[in-house]
Amino acid sequence: MRIATWNVNSLKIRLPRVEEWLGYARPDVVCLQETKLADATFPHLAFSALGYESVHHGGGQWNGVAILSRVGVDDVLAGFASPLDPDSDTRIITARCGGAVVSSVYVPNGRSLDSDHYQYKLAWLGKLRQHLDLVSGPDERVAVCGDFNIAPEDRDVWDPKAFVGATHVSQPERDALGALEERGLVDAFRARYPDDRLYSYWDYRAGDFHEHRGMRIDLVLLSQPLAVGVTWALVDRNARKGKLPSDHAPVLVDVAD
Repeated sequence: MRIATWNVNSLKIRLPRVEEWLGYARPDVVCLQETKLADATFPHLAFSALGYESVHHGGGQWNGVAILSRVGVDDVLAGFASPLDPDSDTRIITARCGGAVVSSVYVPNGRSLDSDHYQYKLAWLGKLRQHLDLVSGPDERVAVCGDFNIAPEDRDVWDPKAFVGATHVSQPERDALGALEERGLVDAFRARYPDDRLYSYWDYRAGDFHEHRGMRIDLVLLSQPLAVGVTWALVDRNARKGKLPSDHAPVLVDVAD
């Protein structure tokens, strides 16, 4: 099974790019973030024509998450599982695809360390761990994929000195991500590629993409039953090039049965 995640930064703008990419990348399960669409305007028919079932959780102008699947979509849950507070910001959707519990997540940015949004980010990550405990057992096949807005280590940013005192690299954020790994989730891409300077996001400004000033914040976290089968992984930089690209590149992971 090929699992992918991609923050498309507006599906309305990026739909032709996504359709093209699906045609050549052929992932089995795709987690999309930042669709910026309401559920009523999500292009289910366009994805159906390409062989994908799709589910979406979005309110319109901001955020929005989706799962596309060629291996089935069941037990769909938009938002956090009960009794957790609902996900009013439409940042998480979960479904069972091909025998795995899959969550597409768009973790809050946090803005700055002294912002209420930063505290919201930490609380949201805590809820995510609780959510996973509610929807999956310890030995299940689980994939949590998305834009985490966290660089797991200093080597996941182009220059650690440039991020001192900023979000995405602070210890509380990394500890919250570590709590997910303590639950048994593995950063599948990093496990396959331990090399430095492998990024998935580059700001549009100042030629950051061409200067390789990026961050690795788009993650595929897999439970052990899936992680042991990982055979290949890739950040598809080609999808970040060309006309009207997202500022993120897709991340793909292949898992053998």
